[in-house]
Amino acid sequence: MKNSIHTIGRRKTAVARMYMKIGSGLIKVNNIFYKKYFTNNLFFLKVSKPLLLTSNKKKFDIYIKVSGGGINSQAEAISLAISRALCKFDINNKPILKEKNLLTRDPRMVERKKYGQKKSRKKFQFSKR
Repeated sequence: MKNSIHTIGRRKTAVARMYMKIGSGLIKVNNIFYKKYFTNNLFFLKVSKPLLLTSNKKKFDIYIKVSGGGINSQAEAISLAISRALCKFDINNKPILKEKNLLTRDPRMVERKKYGQKKSRKKFQFSKR
């Protein structure tokens, strides 16, 4: 896409690749309108929060490819990607978004399972006899 801003947002194992250009306010996630992709009100409010805070709701067309993680992680990854793009577009948006912690990546990941153990920290049951 020409004249567009490209950013990436991540949370846990969800990765959102986003392209933003000046337009009419269309938001598509995996080629589906975002209110159909996220059926719950909470999720599409998470996605549109950075746009509402910076009063850019109807200014941009946003196309997102998201994969991995659950639906909540995907919504938060998209929110981070949109926040980063808004900062690229106008540096004055940064303090507004930073105050609401929308520019912070959530690094928590599932800890890997270790060999000789049942799970990452749980051990096999010990038996004396």
